[in-house]
This record gives sequence, C-alpha cells and structure tokens, in this order.
Amino acid sequence: QVQLLESGGGVVQAGGSLRLSCVADVRTSSYYSMAWFRQAQENEREFIAGISWRGNAIHYGDSVKDRVTITRDNAKKTLSLQMNSLRPEDTAVYYCAADFSRWDLPARRDDEYGYWGRGTQVTVSS
Repeated sequence: QVQLLESGGGVVQAGGSLRLSCVADVRTSSYYSMAWFRQAQENEREFIAGISWRGNAIHYGDSVKDRVTITRDNAKKTLSLQMNSLRPEDTAVYYCAADFSRWDLPARRDDEYGYWGRGTQVTVSS
C-alpha cells in the first residue's frame, strides 16, 4: 500500500547543514500526516518534526526546534527536513513515517504512524 524511502543522510561537521528527503510510493487515495523521527544507538525513537496533509499544522521536537524545517510536496509525494546548526548529539538514524489515521494534526507518538522508511544515517562530527 505504502512504501517510503529516505535519502540525504551523510557525515557533516558540527555547525553544518543537511537536507533529508523522503519519497512516498502511495497507491491509496487516503490523506495522511507525515513526520520525521530519529533513533540514536541504544535510545528510543525521538520525534523530530511532523506535518499535516495540507501543511498548515506543523510540530517540532524541543531538541531541534529553531534548527530544522519540515516541508512536503503532495504533488511530488515528497517530504523534506532541512537541518541547520547540526550538533554531534544529532547523530542518529533518521526515519520518515506516514500516518493514515490522521490528516489534520501530526502526532508526536511513534506508534501513531503505520508506515516507515528504512532510515538514513546522519553523523555529525566535532
């Protein structure tokens, strides 16, 4: 029904920037919210940013607010995350997720999202 594929991860020096992308292969006509999560080694998945179907409702995690911007292009079926002023503690695998149960308000809980990409590694060196 849905497949998600992240890209854009890599190694960047502290203070630098990265732009992550997610392409959605969607064969249903349902509306859906989308989000970015990350998971560092031995840690729980952490909410980074979420965006509603229309893009009018956006949430950011406290650890990254003012440093990241989430956007989506429904015509192209893409989701993006611009990350600036990166820190070593931002090192993690970043996941794209889709929630087909909610279209107007992105959730912060990872268990609200039924579809996940395989992740892209972001490493920030000091």
